[in-house]
Amino acid sequence: MSGGQPPLNFKTKTGALMGLEVDLAQALADIMNLELKIVEKPFPELLGALAGDEVYLVISGLTITPERNTKSAFVGPYYLSGKSILTRSTSLAQADEVADLNQADLKLAALEGSTSQQFVESKLPKASLVTTPDYDAAVKLLLADQVSALVADREIVRLTAFLHPKEGLATLPETLTIEPIGIAAPPGDVLLVNYLENALDALEGSGFLSALRVRWLERSDWIQQLP
Repeated sequence: MSGGQPPLNFKTKTGALMGLEVDLAQALADIMNLELKIVEKPFPELLGALAGDEVYLVISGLTITPERNTKSAFVGPYYLSGKSILTRSTSLAQADEVADLNQADLKLAALEGSTSQQFVESKLPKASLVTTPDYDAAVKLLLADQVSALVADREIVRLTAFLHPKEGLATLPETLTIEPIGIAAPPGDVLLVNYLENALDALEGSGFLSALRVRWLERSDWIQQLP
């Protein structure tokens, strides 16, 4: 995990890891009767760590894409997200479709190695793009008015707007894409992938995953744990 993608995974004031994906990883470890060890790495390095056998799984807000699926196996999705923007511009926040954001005078920030970066590069070629190693750096650019908007998943932009109520930040009423979020696993380990699929199905069928989504995506009491 990156440890910097709330509410999926993040560091608390005391340095502990929390989030939907932390709880999910622990539940999977419990089902498999294994001890959980979470390795933190910058988001752009996560899939490389999996390919290099440094970790067994990556659970860190990864959208299941055809490109990623040619190099890693994926289990899931365990929830659906979507691309949105965070901006101070009222007109940008009222964009109805992708074409409304494809403007040459726009400077956009996105997480390096993310589908947000791919989205800007493929769908918004007229805009200029700045990539950052983490969301904190992207938010700083936005608050300093060095970019026009932050492109990120729905949960990130909503949380950032909530955490900065005096900054006049706004987001889109509807997402621009549908993003299936899944677990990346080694492509050659068919038995591990099969076991994870069955375990994830069990967690969904039992109501555990539904409860996790409510706790982390619909409630806000966990926000007080943020630094």
